[in-house]
Amino acid sequence: MEDFKNYFKKDNFIANVGIELLEISPGYAKAKLEIEERHLNALKTVQGGALFTLADIAFGAAINAHGNVAVLINANMSFVKAATKGTLIAEAKETSISPKIATYNVDITDDNGDIIAIYQGMCYRKKITNDFSCD
Repeated sequence: MEDFKNYFKKDNFIANVGIELLEISPGYAKAKLEIEERHLNALKTVQGGALFTLADIAFGAAINAHGNVAVLINANMSFVKAATKGTLIAEAKETSISPKIATYNVDITDDNGDIIAIYQGMCYRKKITNDFSCD
């Protein structure tokens, strides 16, 4: 997991958004975002792009934790409830995997455990290995 954390520390966008990886294992990851003023839109709710980024980071960690380079090929997100303060948790869980394709669901919840958004992603698994295997 430390390899993942160190890798993502090199990503300026992620570091500037304020996302932290909490847990990573093959096919699973959890990330958090402490809501700050910079994450809010004009309606004073968390901007959709911030929610998508949070889900996408958890997804990216989970898909790459198997040890193969994996990249997003399709994603869909449903915004269920507005968030305005507190901590958001994104939990990515693998729903299917084959040598080339894997699918994941990511739920974003708030401090009360209420679902804020639901992300569904599909990745292409390359034959190239990475340095982040959690197997």
